[in-house]
Amino acid sequence: MPSSWSARTEHALRDYARHLCDIGRAAGLDRAGIAPARTFDRARRAIDDRNARGLSDTMQFTFRNPARSTNPSFVVPGARSIIVGAVSYYEATPSTPGANAGRVARYAWRDNYETLRRALGTVVDELKSVGHRAVAVADENSLVDREAAYLAGLGWYGKNANLLLEGSGSWFVLGGVVTDAVLPVSTPVADGCGTCRRCLDGCPTGAIIEPGVVDAARCLAWIIQKPGVIDRSMREAVDDRMYGCDDCQEVCPPSTRATRVETRPAADTPSIQAFVDPVAILAMSDAEILGNFGRWYIHDREARWVRRNALVVLGNTAARDDAAARAAVARCIVDPDPIIRAHAVWAAARIGHHDLVPSDDPDGIVRDELQCLPSARA
Repeated sequence: MPSSWSARTEHALRDYARHLCDIGRAAGLDRAGIAPARTFDRARRAIDDRNARGLSDTMQFTFRNPARSTNPSFVVPGARSIIVGAVSYYEATPSTPGANAGRVARYAWRDNYETLRRALGTVVDELKSVGHRAVAVADENSLVDREAAYLAGLGWYGKNANLLLEGSGSWFVLGGVVTDAVLPVSTPVADGCGTCRRCLDGCPTGAIIEPGVVDAARCLAWIIQKPGVIDRSMREAVDDRMYGCDDCQEVCPPSTRATRVETRPAADTPSIQAFVDPVAILAMSDAEILGNFGRWYIHDREARWVRRNALVVLGNTAARDDAAARAAVARCIVDPDPIIRAHAVWAAARIGHHDLVPSDDPDGIVRDELQCLPSARA
């Protein structure tokens, strides 16, 4: 093939790659780049290491089947490229609405993945229209999205294990389009953290045990999501967090700087849900909880885990003279679910309502709580 033909082909591929990224940006992506659809060897080694050291705790997600989640060819056989997109979810925190306000992590204030999926879908449509196979992946376990975004040159790995986008920090949701189209790939960016360790020092539970390595068993974001009894040693650290934790992002300089510039006009988006009322949640049916908070990760779609979190928040925040909180906890102390009763007796003791606490319970989980009741908050 004459060298001039090769040059024209490479130029055409670069133009088409740029066109695909432009299509995605026009549909809502804030950043876009292209990664090679090769096996994610670095991510595979990291996942295997975390699993071997027990640092993934009981998390599944991309940790469950790393052979699959680090190989784009499981998404599209014969995959050659991944068009990776990022959508910013930064918004200024509204004023706290009042007492018993449970905090929600910023990424879950609204369904940002809806915008991401829609934008990626336009890229899929374009690729299919010219005969390529293409599949969008976002907020699922089929691919390690942070590694794809790193390889696509969108950002670098921060010491908090989040991907930091140059000039904007980590306030992004990530996804991609895996395709058999051969496209020129972007260049990964250099590390931008330097000697900074604010995220390691700022984590409330010390979950970031070394740069880029998080112990899931100590990470509040996972503690609040995982099923089962929340470890008593972690409940006070949960504080007023109903869902997720942003602390390691809020102290990160690139992310902090981004908060001053990455704003999305209120008129362009529906109302946000930055705070929720735990007392109201405890009065909801299962269907109402799942309907109101369906975009959250709720293990096995069981509303009991949301109620459990609401009780921990009340135990940490409710005033002793708050009649509504007292009534909500009292109802939960006689709930048929021992998980709910266990966290209710803890909450009652923390608030100072020891008169609500029973002397015994038929379930061992609750009996264990009764033997280790905390003192009332000062």
